[in-house]
Amino acid sequence: MKNHVLRPLWFVLIAIALILIVRHFMVPDDFGVHGQNFTYGFHRLGNVDDWKNFKPKYKGREYCQECHEENVVAVNASKHQRIQCENCHGPAIDHPDDPEKLTIDTGRELCLRCHASLDYPDNPRSRIKAIDPDKHNSESACIECHNPHNPNLEEGK
Repeated sequence: MKNHVLRPLWFVLIAIALILIVRHFMVPDDFGVHGQNFTYGFHRLGNVDDWKNFKPKYKGREYCQECHEENVVAVNASKHQRIQCENCHGPAIDHPDDPEKLTIDTGRELCLRCHASLDYPDNPRSRIKAIDPDKHNSESACIECHNPHNPNLEEGK
């Protein structure tokens, strides 16, 4: 075989060998498919207990309802019923032990995540009532006029 064929071939073979050697030292022994099927795919078996002991950050609307029933009832009757409380208020990981964890974001950016006007007519997102943030009360926070727990009701009206 000619030299111009052998050199790249040796380079590829050496590169593959190096990758396999590095993989041998870098990948833990308990990494792989564990069980009868690929439901969970490749994972490190020793990591399962780590995830079981992981403290959940998001607790869901049921957790909020224990203390904030009036807000949950209002949200459930509004167009925001599909939105979890923690989407706006942040994760309730240490609430109520640390009430400061749930800071209420009153900025326009939070509302504009869903309500900024997007010109995608075939997208389901286009069904959400949208505003032009530059024209619609651009100097005010949304909550000055709108109650996020009952967006159908405008404050002061």
